[in-house]
Amino acid sequence: MRILVSNDDGYFAPGITLLAEALKALGEVTVVAPERDRSGASNSLTLDRPLSVRRAANGFFFVNGTPTDCVHLAVTGLLDFVPDVVVSGVNFGANMGDDTIYSGTVAAATEGFLLGIPSIAVSLASKEGRHFEAAIGIALQMVERLRRAPFGEPVLLNVNVPDRASRELKGTEVTRLGRRHKAEPVVKIATPRGETAYWIGPAGGAADAGPGTDFHAVEQGRVSVTPLRLDLTHHAQLERTRAWLAE
Repeated sequence: MRILVSNDDGYFAPGITLLAEALKALGEVTVVAPERDRSGASNSLTLDRPLSVRRAANGFFFVNGTPTDCVHLAVTGLLDFVPDVVVSGVNFGANMGDDTIYSGTVAAATEGFLLGIPSIAVSLASKEGRHFEAAIGIALQMVERLRRAPFGEPVLLNVNVPDRASRELKGTEVTRLGRRHKAEPVVKIATPRGETAYWIGPAGGAADAGPGTDFHAVEQGRVSVTPLRLDLTHHAQLERTRAWLAE
């Protein structure tokens, strides 16, 4: 099995190092990741300049671009093979609800999915990072399951693992994305030159976080697995929009 690993925290992040090492038990692992932290990069591609690819002492490839760039380059020219699976992570922090729209971790997996490769985004749902081994164990289970029982159609899975020891996890739940309240206000900062700069505020709290959502599963100590799709069409509003335009 050929496994492509990427992330948005950068090729030096502990989550990707531990993940790549563990996945070697399942097959041939290649890491192509950003040269620096690109959290929040979403699905952006770099089209205004050429990209460079370098190789670190540990064998990881790193790119001066986004997570999407990394997977796109890897699959469309950098590697001489097509991976069997793309695994993005392990992200340091959750990617649930509206976060998935902005997440570079999810974006790397999304690019694999768009290129026809089964893809998994794995996040440790905490900023403390105490139990990466739990998230890595779940990632191994997911990849092994894909190898043993292929999904049969393109699949993009967003996986969030509670930050607790593996023995304390309370199972796995297939969930839908929840929703957050609107983001907190930006923070104004005075620069040394007397100008005003702005720091993007934190995400709002969970609003739609009831049973069945990713927020609820993780809060209850369960691993959240959400299958994602990329059809942004609001199908329920097609007829209404036609009627509105005809008025």
